[in-house]
Amino acid sequence: MELILENRPETCAMVGLECGACVRHAAASVASICGGLEPLGAQQLFFQMYPSAGCRPMAHAFVLAYNDATPREPRVLTFVTAAA
Repeated sequence: MELILENRPETCAMVGLECGACVRHAAASVASICGGLEPLGAQQLFFQMYPSAGCRPMAHAFVLAYNDATPREPRVLTFVTAAA
């Protein structure tokens, strides 16, 4: 089995990945770890993750999926200390 070193439509298709599903999943994962990016920041992140020219048409879909997956309400972290 060959090692895929770059995200490209051809190599992804060889292993059974579909562009739309891949981009939606990646956008949701990114949103869960760093939500709140402006659209331009999300688009730049897409181009870093998918540097192939063949992936560029999916940039807009990534930004839309990222926005859909970004939590709307701020998360509040509560720290609890253990009683001794």
